[in-house]
Amino acid sequence: MRHVAVIGTGPAGFYTAEALQKQFGDQVRIDMIDRLPVPYGLIRSGVAPDHQSIKAVYKRYEKVALSDHVRFVGHVTLGEHVGMDELLGLYDAVILATGAPDDRRLGIAGDDLPGVIGSAAFVGWYNGHPDFADLDPPLDIASVAVVGNGNVALDVARILSKTSAEFAGSDIAMHAHDALAASRIEAIHLLGRRGPHQIAMTPKELGELGHLEEAAPEVDPADLPAESEDAALEPGQRKSVNHLRDFAGRSEAKRKRIVFDFFAMPIAVEGDGKVERIVVERTRLAADGRASGTGERYKIDCGLVVSCIGYQTPPIPGVPYDQSLGRFPNDHGVIAPGLYCVGWARRGPTGTIGTNRPDGFEVAEQIKATFGEGDSSKAGGAGLDALLRERGVEPVTFSDWQRIEAAEIERAREGNPREKFARIHEMIGALGR
Repeated sequence: MRHVAVIGTGPAGFYTAEALQKQFGDQVRIDMIDRLPVPYGLIRSGVAPDHQSIKAVYKRYEKVALSDHVRFVGHVTLGEHVGMDELLGLYDAVILATGAPDDRRLGIAGDDLPGVIGSAAFVGWYNGHPDFADLDPPLDIASVAVVGNGNVALDVARILSKTSAEFAGSDIAMHAHDALAASRIEAIHLLGRRGPHQIAMTPKELGELGHLEEAAPEVDPADLPAESEDAALEPGQRKSVNHLRDFAGRSEAKRKRIVFDFFAMPIAVEGDGKVERIVVERTRLAADGRASGTGERYKIDCGLVVSCIGYQTPPIPGVPYDQSLGRFPNDHGVIAPGLYCVGWARRGPTGTIGTNRPDGFEVAEQIKATFGEGDSSKAGGAGLDALLRERGVEPVTFSDWQRIEAAEIERAREGNPREKFARIHEMIGALGR
């Protein structure tokens, strides 16, 4: 019997547990450890609350969690309740599936002003993540700048634009729903350093902006390249650019505007003690597609800046870390003997949910090749349980999580799937502890 600990219970963690089961059958015991009392990582707190069909992938993970040789060990924090050295002593293999939950800074003057918020924080706020439940972003403002030209920026713009009625069937956190309903936002500026042909926005998500009740997307036709140049694009990218061409040809009078500012590079955030405007420099593209400033500058008045420019994995004491790449250095997922990484902790924040699956299978194959199916000399989960008992730590089990989930479903608003507990003490309270 082999013992494996997986740190993190998002898609990368569950795909890895699934792969380990296929490699070892019933000759493995897997403990999935998470600092939160609830599983599923970005499926719960990163995927947009109005994209319930994407969130449904959790059912596959639930099947893994309910199998006989996988345990959810929730509300246990690495570095606080148990050390990395201790885990390496208890398990044959430890796999870091911690994701990339930290926002990258804009890295411009004024990016520390109140009102500059990273997308991990903002998305976590409207998704009910405990770390960001008290974020309280300024929404009594007329204009917002969203920096980035990817799907996360689209999610942020769409959520800021929707009416209360458009959130029916979603699991947006109540505190966010109410704050957005009371907002005075009239314009959302989507800032991207490059042009329409370089966006990282998928057609489905981009097309959603064309069907909002009170918000209309705006694209300057002058920013669009000649239509003949679209032929060189990949099919999906071509569909996305077709949406932009459609937006450029519209003239809709709605209460809110979603303005695509292409060839726009933020160079400073200004304000007296809070965000009041963002300074932008016009860019031009070189032959290799890189953007450089032209020296032409303008300002956009705004009271909130949401930065959607990427994420990084936080370092873990005692684990090698690549500061420049914001992830753990590894060789095909191997950090050191017995220590592995998968998903964004391995690759950086790129790809879709399914992109994490091959990582898990590759690492599982390497663990099988290294350790085989023999009996382990490690204590595994029994050793972890003893250590946590000694320290007065009571983990949350998967059956505990199911009770939390049932309580969230029971308190849901009519027509919505659940009303999440946005604070850890509320989650634990649902267990009667």
